[in-house]
Amino acid sequence: MDTVPTGETIGEAVRVAGRAPSLHNTQPWRWSFDGQIMRLFSVPERMLPATDTSGRQMLLSCGIALDHFRVAMAAAGWRSNITRFPDPNRRVHLATVSFQRADLVTDADLTRADAISRRHTDRRPFLAPPAWNDVEAVLRASFSPADAALDVLADDSRPVLADAARATGAMRRYDAGYQAELHWWTGHDFAGEGVPARALPSPQDHRRVSIDRSFPAFPDSSPEPGTEVDHSMVLVLTTDSGSPEETLRCGEIVSTLLLECTLLGLATCPLTNLTEIPRGRAAIGELTGRAGKPQILIRAGTVANRPQEAPMTPRLPLAEILETTTTAMPSEPPTAGGTDTAEQATGRAAGEM
Repeated sequence: MDTVPTGETIGEAVRVAGRAPSLHNTQPWRWSFDGQIMRLFSVPERMLPATDTSGRQMLLSCGIALDHFRVAMAAAGWRSNITRFPDPNRRVHLATVSFQRADLVTDADLTRADAISRRHTDRRPFLAPPAWNDVEAVLRASFSPADAALDVLADDSRPVLADAARATGAMRRYDAGYQAELHWWTGHDFAGEGVPARALPSPQDHRRVSIDRSFPAFPDSSPEPGTEVDHSMVLVLTTDSGSPEETLRCGEIVSTLLLECTLLGLATCPLTNLTEIPRGRAAIGELTGRAGKPQILIRAGTVANRPQEAPMTPRLPLAEILETTTTAMPSEPPTAGGTDTAEQATGRAAGEM
């Protein structure tokens, strides 16, 4: 019996993990496999400094990819032992993963991995999810509350969120750096990255949602029939301090929640625009009553009367996100750049946005 996974198994798991959502589909991760140990690195060159000023969203994205990888390996018959931030002097090195043969691959392992390929970000308005109390119980049981706090915002919180979203958009309207990043990464895709116009909401759908990020309007961005106003449930994940360690782990929880919602037949849309500026974070904190760091919001609901599914966004080819080495430890992470700084890799000490 094999004591370590094959390169083919690793490659397929990395390909699946690459389906993780990330800010404007920048995919800021790189993997390195030396035949026994897998290592995950962040890629500061793919961080968007005007939008993600501290790298917090980069870490969230990498955390989602890390959990997607764990899920894919479990479906392939391997249990992952994860050590996060193993080198305090090399903070782009986010995790080291060793492997142990699983005694059994369960149906749950297989269905969770299948959910990765079916999950996608849907920015259109949703109907309210049925049997929400049962859904919420499943979501709360899927992760440890010691790692993050989950709040479900009531319908009467929607005007407060919408006001904060409008204020965020207004503050960003004349931010040249932010607008440059937004227009560069959305409305088209370059060799497997970015958000194509077909995946963006129409201006009409954006108004129906009201709390989403404002994207540029494109000629082929047409309104969808059906739901007039968004009735999704809005989930909020909050961590104590927003430290890099907490943020990475929070990303893993985001992965868990997205996959559980997919298995339950719900559409989802992660939202980070309200957590990017102090006013948005303050509004969320007032609604949740928590003093910690709001990390991300997730809309969850159902879709109806839609002519087609929301399109998938492209992904980078495997060769650009996975490096296979024969040494025990690569001298540098497999990125386009060279060395890194702790601030680039992890965000500033408090993870401030």
